Amino acid sequence: MKILALNWQDLKNPLSGGAEVHLEELLRRLASMGHQVTLFCSNYSGGLPEETVEGVRIIRRGGRYDFNFIAPLYLRKLAREERFDILLEDINKIPFYTPLYLNIPTLVVIPHLFATTVFQEINFVLGSYIYCAERPMAIVYRKRQFNVISESTAADLQARGIPEDNVTIVHCGIDDSMYFHDPSVTKYDTPTIIYLGRLKKYKCVQHLISALRMVRKDIPDTRLMVVGAGDYLDELQKHADTLGLADCVEFTGFVSAEDKVARLRRAHVCVCPSSKEGWGLTNIEANACGTAVIAADSPGLRDSVRDNLSGFLYPHGDINALAGKIQSILTDKAERERIETGALEWAKRFNWDKAATEFMKNIETTLKKSSQEASK
Repeated sequence: MKILALNWQDLKNPLSGGAEVHLEELLRRLASMGHQVTLFCSNYSGGLPEETVEGVRIIRRGGRYDFNFIAPLYLRKLAREERFDILLEDINKIPFYTPLYLNIPTLVVIPHLFATTVFQEINFVLGSYIYCAERPMAIVYRKRQFNVISESTAADLQARGIPEDNVTIVHCGIDDSMYFHDPSVTKYDTPTIIYLGRLKKYKCVQHLISALRMVRKDIPDTRLMVVGAGDYLDELQKHADTLGLADCVEFTGFVSAEDKVARLRRAHVCVCPSSKEGWGLTNIEANACGTAVIAADSPGLRDSVRDNLSGFLYPHGDINALAGKIQSILTDKAERERIETGALEWAKRFNWDKAATEFMKNIETTLKKSSQEASK
């Protein structure tokens, strides 16, 4: 079939994150099944207007700040010219509200919605714009089918008025050719914590830095690696300096995939203190590398961590509780190894091929329901 996917940006965009990984891992597998897949997204500095990546045709138009305004014009033109069988609309920022101007069977893909979390990240004016842009979603998309990546996002949609029968959960996979346990690799000689992800305010890495100061009172040689880039870097560096932790917090910036995996394998624990996520892909990647995780008991993260099996959850924002969980992992080797064993078993449940198969079934269900509706 001919599949059109819509996302704010693609994986080559320097600002891409987990949402782009999720969608394109699935799209590439749909292309490998023999389907014609086109991804329409915004462009970025140095980006090609059009290219094909692993079987997926990518069309880029507009930019980060105007894409939602120019998208309807281009989408209508594409739909007329190419007659796609289905649209996969990925909503991970402002909804495109395609039901208002496209008459095509649609599966709505949602990693997570911002809701009030947006106000933790940006100023009130822009935050209000994004918050208000999400509000009509339940009305406009009520008859559409939804694919979400966690139980938390499913509950969020249902609370907004989307019928439960219209929502299907397909968990993310991982690239098990990259993220796997290597028994020959040993942990760092120094107690080491790793954070892996974008540096955004709502990710709450500042909580982890504050917890580090408490941990070092009992384990003075503990260090933290903050792996990733983002616009909150300067604030995090200032926070570490203010707490006298500049010498024991490493801000690596962007690193290669190989470097990332090497650090995940050798770290004693991976921490994700975010206030909200769609799933928490890094948690599963760390587990697959044989590393325990500690995560805030936040939407999404509570779904990707099996508490007391693959890692530990703590109340979001509770610095004392976070520090205590870290100390228990770093001081009790037997406990850490128990969690590492559970982590490896938990991670085996997730792979992209399985996710793509389930996703394809969701597409087929969407087309079947759309056909039934059209025949009424």
